[in-house]
Amino acid sequence: MSELSQLSPQPLWDIFAKICSIPHPSHHEQALAEHIMGWAKEKGLHAERDKVGNILIRKAATAGFENLTPVALQAHLDMVPQKNNDTVHDFTKDPIQPYIDGEWVKARGTTLGADNGIGMASALAVLADDNVEHGPLEVLLTMTEETGMDGAFGLQANWLQSDILINTDSEEEGEIYMGCAGGIDFTSTLSLSREAVPAGFETFTLTLKGLKGGHSGGDIHLGLGNANKLLVRFLATRDAGLDLRLVDFNGGTLRNAIPREAFTTFAVPAAKAAELKAQVADYLAVLKNELAEKEKNLNLVLEAAAANRGALTAACRDAFVRLLNATPNGVIRNSDVAKGVVETSLNIGVVTMHEDKVEINCLIRSLIDSGKEYVVSMLESLGKLAGAQTTPKGGYPGWQPDAHSPVMQLVRETYQRLFDKTPNIQVIHAGLECGLFKKPYPNMDMVSIGPTITGPHSPDEQVHIASVGQYWTLLTELLKSIPAK
Repeated sequence: MSELSQLSPQPLWDIFAKICSIPHPSHHEQALAEHIMGWAKEKGLHAERDKVGNILIRKAATAGFENLTPVALQAHLDMVPQKNNDTVHDFTKDPIQPYIDGEWVKARGTTLGADNGIGMASALAVLADDNVEHGPLEVLLTMTEETGMDGAFGLQANWLQSDILINTDSEEEGEIYMGCAGGIDFTSTLSLSREAVPAGFETFTLTLKGLKGGHSGGDIHLGLGNANKLLVRFLATRDAGLDLRLVDFNGGTLRNAIPREAFTTFAVPAAKAAELKAQVADYLAVLKNELAEKEKNLNLVLEAAAANRGALTAACRDAFVRLLNATPNGVIRNSDVAKGVVETSLNIGVVTMHEDKVEINCLIRSLIDSGKEYVVSMLESLGKLAGAQTTPKGGYPGWQPDAHSPVMQLVRETYQRLFDKTPNIQVIHAGLECGLFKKPYPNMDMVSIGPTITGPHSPDEQVHIASVGQYWTLLTELLKSIPAK
């Protein structure tokens, strides 16, 4: 039995522990999906999957609640796979190891998957607990949300029977979300030419590590370090006298996670090795001063390395370094309408250098389409200046806020009645699937709620135990307060 079994509400935590035990990173959700389908059918519930793998489970209304408006509870099946550098973990094979730390549940050295595993567990717990009163109920679990919203893109019209959808992918108890940012992926690809590293040069690897990382939407305004930007800055501002020959550069693992680590390999004349070490030490001091409050564990490590392939020509080196150094990152503009919310941002999530090309992968987010279009045009202009190919792809719409949403008003009134305080009505600078659901279900009334989760998309991810209880109380009370159809 998991130690989470001691927590309340027990059905939810037991189901979450089971979810943690079955590997389910993006693109590897099949085992979890099959388990949930079998579980639903064992309970006598109607369960089916569509052509993209989304799961739909139906449960009849509690006696006396048959006339309520049908509701769908929605979560996504996948989790973001991130681990600490010293953690040995295969997300496709190894279970997540959750544990209790005071008021929080965390995972040992990895992301926890509370995003969106707690929401998924809550929806399944409603199905499992016959003491929860509700009208006609559906549970929709979507595929591969974190790397492209595949399930939401593939959702067909007329499959759901519900008129109301409650998304469970929010991460702050006491906040009700009624809108979200849209997004688009953007890749800049620069062709590379190489030449032999000259004789008498020594090769080094410089690693930037120890950053917090985090969610490229929800944490983008916090001023956290981006490993790709911080490492290329050293290359861009180095003393030209070093005669540095660039061999390799790689950083980040996911376009929707702020990169925590980046690595570069280069060669310098042996006589310049001591000067290189001094410049690295000086740059580390600069970063520690600039980011003293945000990134207390930041570190630069310079180590001798083997010269396993040629270095970029000077022209290729300068084109790459200047392109990455000039590419904007972070908040582009704050919203004038939703106070305190980022309107437009981008995250330089992954940089991958191959033998003959380097790819810079960004995720652009905006509450308004024109914001996305502006950043795309900016990156396309930079690409042309650098001689790079640019590819925007996978764009998805935002969820336009509806200030007159009946379900949003009901959630606010229910929260106020339960906890004697007014919840915050928010628009989130992250990609919820609700915007995509509006295409096949334009008249569906939607809202998003959830418990408090901090550090999503990073190994620091944790969920606040008490907030899960409050969220469960709100969710179950809300289900029996849904108006008649």
